[in-house]
Amino acid sequence: MPRPRSKKIDPFELAIEAALEPGRSVGWRQVSTFVGGLRPLAENLAELVGSDPGRAAALHETFIAGCFEKANEVHDDGGSFGEFVRDLFAGWVTARQASGAGADETVRRLLAWTDDDPYCLAYDLERHVAHALDRRGAAEFERAVRARLAGTAPEASGAERDPAVRKRRWGAVLRTFFSERKNIGGAISVAEETGVTTADCAVIARLLAARRKAGAALEWVERGIALEDRYSGHELERMKRELLQKLGRGGEALELAWEQYRKSPHLFYLEELMRFVPKGERAAWREKALVAAENADFGAAIEIFLEAKETERLVARVRRAKDADVEHASASAVAAAAEKLAAQHPDLAARLHRALGLEILKAKRSKHYDEALSHFDAARKAYEKAGLAAEWTKLVARIRSDHRQKYGFMPGFEAVVRGFAPDARPSFLERAKARWPGSS
Repeated sequence: MPRPRSKKIDPFELAIEAALEPGRSVGWRQVSTFVGGLRPLAENLAELVGSDPGRAAALHETFIAGCFEKANEVHDDGGSFGEFVRDLFAGWVTARQASGAGADETVRRLLAWTDDDPYCLAYDLERHVAHALDRRGAAEFERAVRARLAGTAPEASGAERDPAVRKRRWGAVLRTFFSERKNIGGAISVAEETGVTTADCAVIARLLAARRKAGAALEWVERGIALEDRYSGHELERMKRELLQKLGRGGEALELAWEQYRKSPHLFYLEELMRFVPKGERAAWREKALVAAENADFGAAIEIFLEAKETERLVARVRRAKDADVEHASASAVAAAAEKLAAQHPDLAARLHRALGLEILKAKRSKHYDEALSHFDAARKAYEKAGLAAEWTKLVARIRSDHRQKYGFMPGFEAVVRGFAPDARPSFLERAKARWPGSS
């Protein structure tokens, strides 16, 4: 990005270059702060559109190009830098339109960025620019993408000479674009042209429902469900229940919600079910749902019983669970259950803490050894409270036998065995200083 200083440079460009910090690597922990430092500049450029749109458009171009140049120095695991760049594209479109620039050239350059996008900074760009494009720009964008879809655009890459590739890529672009523009006719046309998918059905149904055309929306939802796409099926099923309720068919919506919950008891589906239960029947349906949860997957069952404050059911489910059930459940749910049971059922709390600690060791997740030590310390205390010292002794022997070579773990574990809590262990520097001759 550095340029010859003999030329007159817009002060904004110098500010952009300084903010992007060329040559500095931005780690994933620093990306949020880094992007936060760029946003005030973008806001200043947006304000410039009203007074000098041509200059604002040129500066947006510099900023976007600078971000692409910077991209290989940014570890953007969370995607916030890419999101920022896509917002810059929307600002660039706004500035170009305000300056009177031709829509065809604006769209051509937008699509050129998507063609040469090694860092995926222009990914899903149609979603971001859909609202920025005015009527002429939107029409030109649709025309240009349809040319890509048909294979008549001269810019088409080698891979896109394959009709299937074109249909998949540019059909999805048009679907997203029409969805953002709330263009029902356009969404239907591209679906029928490229082959109706569950994603098309969901988009069209949402647009119709937003216009209070619940009956027509339901037809598209049922059409999508008939395609049996497991990736979109859950969303369409949820939409169907909501539309049935809007159409005064709440009983059908409740039956569908119950069927979903009965097949797969889960806290999410329980909450979904209770949305459709009439107020006077909530207690009966709640009990019915809790009975069904007793035979659910262990992880799902304990989440439901914790949320419902059903301690007796929680105790019963933990007692008959196998070790494998506990190990495969959500760690946060198991930990919450252990905390809930610690006072009145320490034997069960000990078992859960033991399972959580052993799962970390089995998976060799060394960065979580401190967490494992905390679980074993909690297990030791719970075993003692339950009068099960022999069980703790067996666990200690097992860990010493199976994990004796985990040198980053065993010293801390031996401290736990002696009765020291993990956070009471000497620090690295304290242990190092203790080695110095004459230290006390």
